[in-house]
Amino acid sequence: MTAVPPPSLPPPARPLAAYAAVTAAYWAFMLTDGALRMLVLLHFHTLGFSPVQLAYLFLLYELAGIVTNLSAGWIAARFGLTATLYAGLAIQVAALLALAALDAGWAVWLSVAYVMAVQGASGVAKDLAKMAAKSAVKLLAPDGGAGLFRWVAALTGSKNAVKGVGFLLGAALLATAGFEAAVLGMAAVLAAILAAVALSMPAGLPRGRKDAPFDAVFSPSRNVNRLALARLFLFGARDVWFVVGIPVYFYAVLSDGTPAGNRAAFFLIGSFMAGWIILYGAVQAGAPRILRAGARPQAALVAAARGWAWGLAALPAALAAAALAAGGPAPWLTAALVAGLLAFGAVFAVNSSLHSYLILAFSRADRVTMDVGFYYMANAGGRLVGTLLSGLTYQAGGLPLMLATAAAMVTVSALAAARLDPSPGDRPAG
Repeated sequence: MTAVPPPSLPPPARPLAAYAAVTAAYWAFMLTDGALRMLVLLHFHTLGFSPVQLAYLFLLYELAGIVTNLSAGWIAARFGLTATLYAGLAIQVAALLALAALDAGWAVWLSVAYVMAVQGASGVAKDLAKMAAKSAVKLLAPDGGAGLFRWVAALTGSKNAVKGVGFLLGAALLATAGFEAAVLGMAAVLAAILAAVALSMPAGLPRGRKDAPFDAVFSPSRNVNRLALARLFLFGARDVWFVVGIPVYFYAVLSDGTPAGNRAAFFLIGSFMAGWIILYGAVQAGAPRILRAGARPQAALVAAARGWAWGLAALPAALAAAALAAGGPAPWLTAALVAGLLAFGAVFAVNSSLHSYLILAFSRADRVTMDVGFYYMANAGGRLVGTLLSGLTYQAGGLPLMLATAAAMVTVSALAAARLDPSPGDRPAG
């Protein structure tokens, strides 16, 4: 494996200003990302798309994430972190403009293919922006104590809260402004934010190196590889219910089929999805305090990643049993799903925050973009599998099969986390 030379520039002289600019850019992107997901899901569901067809709309988005993350670490090492971040924002603007050109008179197969392609471009954009923002934290965070954990938790938690607002924004825009006006408005706002961030970004983040080798994207670290496997199944377990199944179930029990009933259902579903993401982000941001990270060595946090994963697996298993006992839609089941999935979100957030910290802790500064890109490739792989299974399991077996699949995937994630090396140092694979 070819060694990667250290970054060509030292960290910025004003790390807080650089962190603020990176965070603002990432917030702007995630707001449109959350809104776009709800717009596409609810708009095409009302056009009569089946759960499997809805899942297809997001498959290329997740597949693009796998390819992008595998290469994004090299792209950032080659062209620099700020250029990679700006490219992600610019591609998202182009994807929104392209989606506004969708014609309602097209055949279903053409609409699906077109939206898949646009969502694929959006997936590339998201993972370029995410990898650049997360890698920058490794270079900007203060040394010592729980500084790295606090900074990455703040970035990750806040962006998820913003994405949750985006879910609600997307549902509200669909109900009030309509699909085309919503995506055009978001494109204009995001383009303005991109220009503002580009003008205010402090100098000093790595600019890139012409000699960065592509084969360095594959991690030599056992811990990085095992954490990537745990991440794959963790996010697959979330998206197996989050992407298609639960929104479609809630629409079935909340809408009476009238235009007014549809609009009310949009707001209620958007509010739940937004609330879930906002709760998830808030708990993520507070994870260092929940885990008492400042007073615990890295080995203890590795052990915590195992325990929290096992605790998470019990929640979808209990919800699957409840759905099986109900035998179909019921008010008590809907209430149980709301409460249980919110609890899942809180526990999932601690797991996710631990992973986000550990990948930076396990990564060396001279190859952080490579390890982060590889890790988020696994994240995108889990989302791809979860997205596909969300439509398939809900259509084949309804809530019980979908939630049981989520429980099984969390179990595999816990088994992978159990193999992390708790020692402060890392050992190479092989």
